[in-house]
Amino acid sequence: MTRIALDPFVTDLDGESARLRAAGPLAECELPGGVPVWAVTHHAEARQLLTDKRLVKDINVWGAWQRGEIPADWPLIGLANPGRSMLTVDGDDHRRMRTLVAQALTPRRVEQLRDRITELTTGLLDRLPATSEAIDLKAEFAYPLPMYVISDLMGIDAADHPRLKVLFDKFFSTQTPPAEVVATLGELAEMMAKVVAARRAEPGDDLTSALILASEDGDHLTDEEIVSTLQLMVAAGHETTISLIVNAVVNLSAHPDQLALVRTGAASWDAVVEETLRYSTPTSHVLIRFAAEDVPVGDKVIARGDALIVSYGAIGRDERAHGPTAGDFDLTRTSPNRHISFGHGPHVCPGAALSRLEAGVALPALYERFPDLTLAVPHTELRNKPVVTQNDLFELPVHLNA
Repeated sequence: MTRIALDPFVTDLDGESARLRAAGPLAECELPGGVPVWAVTHHAEARQLLTDKRLVKDINVWGAWQRGEIPADWPLIGLANPGRSMLTVDGDDHRRMRTLVAQALTPRRVEQLRDRITELTTGLLDRLPATSEAIDLKAEFAYPLPMYVISDLMGIDAADHPRLKVLFDKFFSTQTPPAEVVATLGELAEMMAKVVAARRAEPGDDLTSALILASEDGDHLTDEEIVSTLQLMVAAGHETTISLIVNAVVNLSAHPDQLALVRTGAASWDAVVEETLRYSTPTSHVLIRFAAEDVPVGDKVIARGDALIVSYGAIGRDERAHGPTAGDFDLTRTSPNRHISFGHGPHVCPGAALSRLEAGVALPALYERFPDLTLAVPHTELRNKPVVTQNDLFELPVHLNA
């Protein structure tokens, strides 16, 4: 079977996801740079594999890595080998690290952030220009809100936001020149290390300070683990929510009948969030798990040493899980929306509740303030950034007023 090469420019994400899904629950893929991997593309098999202990996060299990076939300047190396954090370990080490983060992101503590998120949302809406010209809603609203929230949570100075944006754009992009890949990873680590040093000197009511305190109280987090966890939380904590807000606006604009349901109360904003997560999931592919032993999937086998990615863009529209209308954006689904867009199993995203809360505050506030909001270009002309892991637009041009 011919491998499906993932498009590094992401010119047709929906079409690519459909091809992956049609290839079966386990598809042979090729990541940018010619790196072969398996992709799980169906809902049921994804749930199974995401809890299979034979698939681990240790990159040293990866045969291609052992053989020296993955260069240090591979554009996606920061996602495949991002440093020692709860993302890259399993078992007891994973539980140890994850427990500390989960304690800071319990549903009760996340709900306590609602007032701050509402305050930030109102402030950003107040600053949107009163103009009939098109504005980039992503840059002006969808990007800064989650970045402010995650910075508050992690104790990051807002003055660092512009540089962090540049670095994370390079971190996720498949088009970052090889000469810049290692430098980008190094500078991100340096910035996170400075945050850790600042919180050591002056602890605050933030997650970074809590991780430092835990390491001093006997949970034995190393500085590397704290820095890598901080980088992971900042990256995941803003990128996913940006795309969730942007994609929801696109979906409502492209489906005015569904927007009308929300306006009349026939559908809820919670339904908008959940259907957007399923229909146009913010994370298109998650890298990467490695087979510590052979793992059969149907009539195929993920051989020991092979790599697996989880193709959430394909999984979200699996008709076996979501019925024959899986390809429709429909806020009135009668069956439970059982998407797994925040993952499943031990590595399920600990920030899922926070992302849902941010979108659940931002979207109704946006449409209440600007009820005539429309896209400034047809939704079919919006362009994805060259990021194979994220469903991420370059920009979201809108008219705020009719």
